Amino acid sequence: MAKINIAPTRSNLLRIKQDLQFAKEGYEILNRKREVLTTELIRMAHNAEELQNNVWQLLAEAFAAMEKAQLRMGSERVEWAALAADKTVDVQIKVRSIMGVSVPTIESHGEPPEMLYSLGDTTAALDEASAAFAKVLKLLPELSMVVTTVWRLANELRKTQRRVNALQYIFIPEYEETVLFIVSSLEERDREETFRLKLLKHKSEAKAEQERELRQAEVATNENN
Repeated sequence: MAKINIAPTRSNLLRIKQDLQFAKEGYEILNRKREVLTTELIRMAHNAEELQNNVWQLLAEAFAAMEKAQLRMGSERVEWAALAADKTVDVQIKVRSIMGVSVPTIESHGEPPEMLYSLGDTTAALDEASAAFAKVLKLLPELSMVVTTVWRLANELRKTQRRVNALQYIFIPEYEETVLFIVSSLEERDREETFRLKLLKHKSEAKAEQERELRQAEVATNENN
């Protein structure tokens, strides 16, 4: 495992330990964020799938009914009937936050009248198509909100996953390896210093013993003279 290229000093050891603690705390926070995002993404993706299938089914029914109406009424009369639709749904977009991710909240107000044209010049197939398209129109704001939320949550989850992996497999192991290296170097330095002090002490004691023996020898010589 790689370590950080740094001098093995006590001040660096303290700093690396602080960085390691900060990295572990960051990992815990990001890991919790990842779990929340994953749970929320699964829920929203499930809702989006159900809503998407519902919209596709309604669109299929609407276009099938529209084809019948065109066959029975003619395309020109269907287009003239469609021109009667002069109202639509008002959409208001707000923003909310999920674990720091901005996602839209879409509110729709109003809806087209149920009957947009005269019944005398149309067929039941056009009524079915109109009703189906009206249902789709009600669901589109919610579908766009859910799909946008899914994409944004998925994008943020990818970013969070990369950061979690970087902390778990790169930064934290590097800090831990560096701490072990500095601790080992300091311990080795302490052992060398202890050995050096013992050696100096031994030499000092030997020198003192030698000087004492010399003094005793000089005293003995003087007494003999």
